[in-house]
Amino acid sequence: MPTQPSLRPFDVAVALRLLLVPEDRYEPLSTALVTSTSAAHRSVARLQQAGLCEPSSRTINPEACHEFLRHGVRYAFPPVYGPERQGLPTAGSHPDLSALFDDGSTMPSMVWPMDGGVVRGQTLVPLFNGVTKVATRDAQLHQLLAVVDILRVGTSSQRAVAADHLAHRLFAG
Repeated sequence: MPTQPSLRPFDVAVALRLLLVPEDRYEPLSTALVTSTSAAHRSVARLQQAGLCEPSSRTINPEACHEFLRHGVRYAFPPVYGPERQGLPTAGSHPDLSALFDDGSTMPSMVWPMDGGVVRGQTLVPLFNGVTKVATRDAQLHQLLAVVDILRVGTSSQRAVAADHLAHRLFAG
């Protein structure tokens, strides 16, 4: 009997990377995400099964991706918090995203744990191992992953702002 397929947290990063670099081959995709080629291939297959990636291609459906991230990511991959420590800023602590909340709805300082991190804050367990390596290499992907974290941990109004920002990034151009 077949098993029920399900997305994994790493698949979010794969989808975001493919949005930034459409139709990326598996080798550069795996290098960018610090994983194996086979892991990237399996992730794309799960994205295709979920309808987030077009069948027989590595093209992400931006509307489906936005809908999933806006409404489902916080339920599928609920946040897990850890102790305060040094790390790489995420969510509203990301320098490019903190300005989105100029209405006074500041978010607490949140970080992905990282030795030699630049910010101190509450630890948010990242969606996948190696997120800090990926984020330090790719500023655009870092920002999108931080937006996803706002969608996971923010208040209703903060999530709405993050979803609008994400829509602008996905549909501009």
